[in-house]
Amino acid sequence: MYTTSKTWEKVFYFLTWFTQGSSFLVPRAYGVMHRMHHEYSDTEQDPHSPHFFKDVWHMMLHTAKIYHAFLTKERLPEEKFTREYLPVWEKLDRIGYSWTSRLLFSAAYIAFYIYFAPSIFWFLLLPFHFLMGPIQGAIVNWFGHKLGYQNFKNGDHSRNSTPFGFLLMGELFQNNHHYAKDSANFAKKWFEFDMTYLIMRVLHTVRIIRLKPASIASNNTSFQTQL
Repeated sequence: MYTTSKTWEKVFYFLTWFTQGSSFLVPRAYGVMHRMHHEYSDTEQDPHSPHFFKDVWHMMLHTAKIYHAFLTKERLPEEKFTREYLPVWEKLDRIGYSWTSRLLFSAAYIAFYIYFAPSIFWFLLLPFHFLMGPIQGAIVNWFGHKLGYQNFKNGDHSRNSTPFGFLLMGELFQNNHHYAKDSANFAKKWFEFDMTYLIMRVLHTVRIIRLKPASIASNNTSFQTQL
């Protein structure tokens, strides 16, 4: 998908913690689960396939248990999921995963609402801010494998939930993503638009990241496609 320098990797890592705040997800643990999701898509070994749970809550509880087990090393992932590079910043991971960090960010959100919210009804949005990471993951993995259309037959239930996938920065184009998991551009049709890819193109142009061609496996052959 892309490469970057160690310096910029640290910058992005810090920004991941700062912007996710109270719902910070340790990148290496989530990265392993994401690789499992692609390897075992919509099978019982998939850490978050909606087709084995009666509702989204049970799916996310299952995901959270696997995530926590990886972090605490109660469960070790298969070697094939850690063979390729995963970013690690142990000190920041410990800070971000701590209750101190989560509570401080939550207090900052509450203070922001107290100061800026024009009505008390706006405070109803606070739970979404507290849990934004898991909520977005639930939306993408539940609806992205339940509702929508398919551009490609990938052997799973992945869907493009809406042509307006830009509302989640392209993440709702799950069928496209499962077809070409290493492609930075999740949009594949003329009416689809991936805002994250546009941002990545800008970062590529100013040489902060370097986008790589994506390899796609098809009928036991592989070929490269556009970024």
